[in-house]
Amino acid sequence: MVDASNFSDVRFLTVAEVADMMRVSKMTVYRLVHSGEMPAVRFGRSYRVPESAVEQFVKGAAVEGQSETG
Repeated sequence: MVDASNFSDVRFLTVAEVADMMRVSKMTVYRLVHSGEMPAVRFGRSYRVPESAVEQFVKGAAVEGQSETG
């Protein structure tokens, strides 16, 4: 079982907030959640995504072999 104190520092984002951060639609975020590519917690009828999960997803989705300095 997960200790409740582990969640004291976690910041949860709504699907709309994640979509805004990633510049994608809410439907894209729902697809990522339902496919298991992005972890989320369900509260009633809505989902909340840990901010750290969004950061990890974006880092993992970075395109290999391209640099910003060119």
